Amino acid sequence: MKFGTNSHEDRCSEGHSAASTIATISAALSVDPDIDSSAIEIRMLGPVVLLEGYITNAADRDKAISIAAMIVGQENVQDRMLSRFPVQ
Repeated sequence: MKFGTNSHEDRCSEGHSAASTIATISAALSVDPDIDSSAIEIRMLGPVVLLEGYITNAADRDKAISIAAMIVGQENVQDRMLSRFPVQ
């Protein structure tokens, strides 16, 4: 008896499922005190991580990309986050 799928599209290059990769990145973002990741969404497209949603400052963008890259590699991270800077 087998559970889940064995297709390459559902797994990253290290053999982890997309859900596992998303959960790992999400957890890493949420525990970092230097980033507001509450409006960042993480999706997978094959082995590529898509960072979507909103950031409130430029440092959050760099930090989110850096954290995701540590997990899946820089070449597998696509930034689709939009800036939503507070009005001063």
